[in-house]
Amino acid sequence: MTEILFDDIGSFPLPPGASKTALSEAAFNQNDDALLFPVLDQITALKMEAGVLIPNYSQVRDMNEQFLRPMKDEKCCTGPFELKEECAGTIEMKAMDLFCQKIKEETGEKPLVRMCVTGPTELYLKEFGGASYTDIYQLFAKDVNLFVKNAISNMKNCQIATVSIDEPSIGINPDLALPADEIITALTKAGGDAAKFGADVEIHIHSPLYYDLACQAETINVIGMESAATPSYADMIDKNVLSDYDTYVRAGITRTDIFSMAGNLNEKYGGNVWDKPEIMQGIITEMETPETAMKRLEKLYGVFGDRIKYAGPDCGLGSWPSQELAAALLKNTGIAIAAFNEKHK
Repeated sequence: MTEILFDDIGSFPLPPGASKTALSEAAFNQNDDALLFPVLDQITALKMEAGVLIPNYSQVRDMNEQFLRPMKDEKCCTGPFELKEECAGTIEMKAMDLFCQKIKEETGEKPLVRMCVTGPTELYLKEFGGASYTDIYQLFAKDVNLFVKNAISNMKNCQIATVSIDEPSIGINPDLALPADEIITALTKAGGDAAKFGADVEIHIHSPLYYDLACQAETINVIGMESAATPSYADMIDKNVLSDYDTYVRAGITRTDIFSMAGNLNEKYGGNVWDKPEIMQGIITEMETPETAMKRLEKLYGVFGDRIKYAGPDCGLGSWPSQELAAALLKNTGIAIAAFNEKHK
């Protein structure tokens, strides 16, 4: 059996005293001063210490504005939404590369990392809702690919193993009225340079209702499943379809829906557990334990077998109440994946 790889989705709680607003503006201004990079480095280090093999850069910006803002800047465009290549920068990936430099100097090897970009469908829905301007939609896909192309081209000390196209609205947003063939074309285009450079291209969706569209996108080869919180999502994906398109899955094996889990603890203990860190620990000592994650992964392996290539938490951890709790969830996830790989090697 091929070893299952442990990655994460991206967002993570900020350290005490850090301001998301200030960090976001520093990122938009491409400012790598003492404000932004130390926070990004600290979060990446926490992820790696928790056992994440392929960490995603930490998102400190709104996932839509991170890409829409330069795409709507007249100084950065040659026409409406026609982004200049030099404006398609991701300073978070620059920070990741500098972080990797220290590791490469010590080990002689490039660490594996993950890059996420907001997908063209998500950006288009944010900007135009249910309207159908397919020419603009395809421009969005081209622009998204430019961000990926620049990040890969400028990366010297890390190896981008995975590029995730984040499309949470596909399958759940009723305003999505774009034709299926246009979606397939846009997804293919958005992952073009990632696939060309040999990275896996994942689609991160909150519902796998239309996962087959991603399978048909020639550059996408991994489907993300939020299967820990919603196990029935695995029933919506046909292993035979995955095999036909030579596509894999990323299995969510630990829950990240912190508000639902905190609600369960509220009912169990009474009162507001958000003010009781010692009770919130129950999320990782009683609910999302390594044993629970291992059972989920074993069950999914029984369905998908070697079509599982990656595993990790369902989604990002940015809304979690503390870095310590989020890191503990990552650690539990890593223990489960390591135990699974050892058992099945």
